[in-house]
Amino acid sequence: MFDTLSDRLASTFKNLRGKGRLSEADIDATAREIRIALLEADVALPVVRAFIKQVKERASGSEVSQALNPAQQVIKIVNEELVGILGGETRRLRFAKTAPTVIMLAGLQGAGKTTLAGKLGRWLKGQGHAPMLVACDLQRPNAVNQLSVVAERAGVAIFAPEPGNGVGDPVQVAKDSIEYARSKQHDIVIVDTAGRLGIDQELMQQAADIRDAVSPDEVLFVVDAMIGQDAVNTAEAFRDGVGFDGVVLSKLDGDARGGAALSIAHVTGKQIMFASNGEKLDDFDAFHPDRMASRILGMGDMLSLIEKAEQTFSQAEAEKMAAKLAKGPKEFTLDDFLAQMEQVRKMGSISKLLGMLPGMGQMKDQINNLDEREVDRTAAIIKSMTPAERQEPTIINGSRRARIAKGSGVDVSAVKGLVERFFDARKMMSKMAQGGGMPGMPGMPGMPGMGGGARKKKQVKQAKGKRKSGNPMKRKAEEEAAAARREAGNPLGLPQGDQEPQNFELPEEFKKFMG
Repeated sequence: MFDTLSDRLASTFKNLRGKGRLSEADIDATAREIRIALLEADVALPVVRAFIKQVKERASGSEVSQALNPAQQVIKIVNEELVGILGGETRRLRFAKTAPTVIMLAGLQGAGKTTLAGKLGRWLKGQGHAPMLVACDLQRPNAVNQLSVVAERAGVAIFAPEPGNGVGDPVQVAKDSIEYARSKQHDIVIVDTAGRLGIDQELMQQAADIRDAVSPDEVLFVVDAMIGQDAVNTAEAFRDGVGFDGVVLSKLDGDARGGAALSIAHVTGKQIMFASNGEKLDDFDAFHPDRMASRILGMGDMLSLIEKAEQTFSQAEAEKMAAKLAKGPKEFTLDDFLAQMEQVRKMGSISKLLGMLPGMGQMKDQINNLDEREVDRTAAIIKSMTPAERQEPTIINGSRRARIAKGSGVDVSAVKGLVERFFDARKMMSKMAQGGGMPGMPGMPGMPGMGGGARKKKQVKQAKGKRKSGNPMKRKAEEEAAAARREAGNPLGLPQGDQEPQNFELPEEFKKFMG
């Protein structure tokens, strides 16, 4: 969603690099480019004006003029101001002192409230809570059935006493859900309310009645990040009509301009608390303004990547794998390779994971064109092998390759390529586990061709002395000549003292070989 904005900002900062000092003209030109980038990203005009004013004031001050690297200082200022616009610090959920904590979802129809209720329920369950979804959208056709399916997929409980489709009183359902949650020991209640195609008085009144009936600890306004400036208008209307405590952005993985996300927190004064960035129930997380600003500026999001890895990988399994690799490359088998690959796949989309790495903004096209099914093909090839072949891939000959290829539905070359890549990966991982450094990186130990072990040994070997001739007679003559020079105290055979250059003669043996 922020790709266009990221590209424009990257090209703007590129023009600043290499300048030892920034003039007023440089600052004005940079501010103008940033303003255009934000407006093109559909950021609200009042937000853009406030942002540019702050950036220009700080860029014209001493923190840039006295900086060793003014360009990096400007990037730092833009990053900090972006964090401020996005809400500053991460806003956490407020929990009730006595259970259950009531969370009410509100928003327009089509914003993704029902699906988001399941995502939030699954996320809270992963945090150790026992959430329950409440079906208070009794007007949209099949809304209750949809919430039931989402709750089942998310593995959380649901309270849906009314069939919906225009039947039932949503306010009464919301009231009854609190007592039901207490009796069933659910510590969190997530109330899914009805939406409309536009803001109207009936919607506002119903949402306000449900709010008064259950006294929610948090009212979250769910907004579709793809609807642009209208998202800000809708948020303001809900804030004035019903009131809400935080914002949840849905469809953040879309390709529309993402200025709404940059505008809502600043315009409404309410922070973005969660972000949904995919169709799967796992594509949901707390919103961190600092991490989002880093992503927009192409600096990656390593903290989120580390958190995902910690949630997916077991510490005990990681230590076990490290001990295996430290023993030697042969200890790491294709079974281990498959297990590691499946663990990475559990973390989510490979392209999204790569996008969190710093500097990957320059490789957007390659990441977007990445074929996620390649991981499945690799898994299919490994699973088509026998246990012996997985343990010792060196036994895989031509006939075995043909059988594996047929079993996994790929070409023989794909099987051969996988085995070769596995051997390379195994060597690299084993060397890293043994403290040998990353192969192929300059200045690191054990790196062929990059100033490391193999090249160094070869150079030392060549530097031991002058090459000797392969001709026995010539070699003998060279050795005798060298001995004569050493006896004379002149290893190089140069003229010494009062010896005239014209009186200098080559040894008889050299004369003979040179004719």
